[in-house]
Amino acid sequence: MKKPEVLIVGAGIAGPALAYWLSRNGYRPTVVEHARQLRSGGSAIVVKGPAIPVAERMGILPRLRELATRNRSLTLLDPGGRRILQLPLASDEAPTVEVTRADLSEVLHRSAQAEAEFLFDDTVTALDQDEDGVDVTFRRSAPRRFDLVVGADGMHSTVRRLVFGPERQFASDLGLYGATVPLEPDAIEDPTEMTMLTVPNRMLVLHPSRTTPLAIFTFRAAPSAPHDRKNVTLHKQTVADAYADVRWRAPELVAAFLDHPAPFFDPLTTVRVPSWSRGRVVLLGDAAAATALLGDGSSMAMAGAYALAEELAAQPGDHARAFTAYESRLRREVGPRQRRVGLLSRLLVPRTRPGLAVRNAAGRAVGRTNRIASRDAANR
Repeated sequence: MKKPEVLIVGAGIAGPALAYWLSRNGYRPTVVEHARQLRSGGSAIVVKGPAIPVAERMGILPRLRELATRNRSLTLLDPGGRRILQLPLASDEAPTVEVTRADLSEVLHRSAQAEAEFLFDDTVTALDQDEDGVDVTFRRSAPRRFDLVVGADGMHSTVRRLVFGPERQFASDLGLYGATVPLEPDAIEDPTEMTMLTVPNRMLVLHPSRTTPLAIFTFRAAPSAPHDRKNVTLHKQTVADAYADVRWRAPELVAAFLDHPAPFFDPLTTVRVPSWSRGRVVLLGDAAAATALLGDGSSMAMAGAYALAEELAAQPGDHARAFTAYESRLRREVGPRQRRVGLLSRLLVPRTRPGLAVRNAAGRAVGRTNRIASRDAANR
């Protein structure tokens, strides 16, 4: 029998993971990616929770541990740059692994490339579906017909826009902006330490990553910055204005942001779509349910890819039931996370000095608890 053909839009995390599992369940996956190649760099992410057994089944967990960042602790600073406390983050025995997003994407791509077709420097421009399939128009490639289409193309999903509606219907701003810029290796003194400085409405993190440290800016802008994803000049001015009076290493790190030709900048949003499927098209990962700040978007993407492939295999020929079962499984994971994101945004980036004091006091309490637990474990 002819294998069902599935188009996956997006070659970040969810796309290659889904291609891997679909190819093992009797499907022919094709992955299209608008970038010319897999993206380099990127923030560190933590593979955790439901993604760990998925990585184990794929046989990639040992490789991810080899590529893990060296980050072992988080140091909190007061507004003047003085240390408040240091919290341990992970150990080699921890059931989580922190890697860069680029490394995770590369490992997933290598796992899937033998069985899946990858089309880079291309994207979807139109989708026309009927009861039997989906006619797809590409920007560069010739039109093709697929049995199913999966939108795994992130928070600003093209598939979601074409099939479900404009982004503004589904995205909710948290009132925060995120910006990152890569730094020279000598920008950090301790490659095992992540450092965080917070003042009202602004947070600045220096992350050692694996080979290329990152400066991470998370802030509220006053007034709110215009949302223009392509206006790099505006992004740079927004970051410079937001951190103009911040001390410690802020001037140096802002200068690095201003000097970079294409630093990352985006409003932090959540994406909520009432239904993740429409006909033969389904959404996956951040395209379906992005949750900013929690740091587990990549893990949920891997878990979602496994669940979607498993449900399609369990109900061959009935994609509608498979899509419904997949969505039901993942919403149980995503729902509680999205409900917590508002509170988390206020805790991570307090609006006031009293709020910052409460956040730091909570950090000290966590630090004391961790030290007691570590001492007790060592005495057993």
